Amino acid sequence: MAENVTIARPYAEAAFQLAKESGTLPAWENALSSMAAAAAEPSVRDVLTDPGRTSTDRGFLFLTVVPGELAEEHRSFARVLAENGRLGLLPEIQQMFTDLKNEHERTAIANISSAFPMDDATVARLMADLEPRFGCRLVPRVTLDPELIGGVTVAVGDEVIDASVRGKLAAMATALQN
Repeated sequence: MAENVTIARPYAEAAFQLAKESGTLPAWENALSSMAAAAAEPSVRDVLTDPGRTSTDRGFLFLTVVPGELAEEHRSFARVLAENGRLGLLPEIQQMFTDLKNEHERTAIANISSAFPMDDATVARLMADLEPRFGCRLVPRVTLDPELIGGVTVAVGDEVIDASVRGKLAAMATALQN
């Protein structure tokens, strides 16, 4: 896995530079997302690793299964990956590209787990409270987790804020045992 990241990094950085210079970061992010989803499919992976196919064949076949329309620059990028036998690294390339884009835009993903559904106003208030703490704009991704009993947990990068009832009960249990 670490080797994949090392190999994927220059491709992600090149795609990011192209996207930044042309002002097409969102289009590149969408295209890489579509290509990464296609490359992650088991049947597509089989084609990408078939030694009986040439790199040109793999690139052509891959581009036929990618959902949606790709601009010529995205298709060219996929062809370069195919020529170098790197189409299987698209999920890693896409993740690194997104990380570079978020860093450039001073944005981070806030993964929110909530015991109950949250309306948009509640999520907006939570983001307004958290953004000064993290020093960047946060993009919320809310999931339901009934096991929390009540409250929320928020994960931004490697930092987790546990404001759930389950977390408070666990802290109380630990305190009582010590």
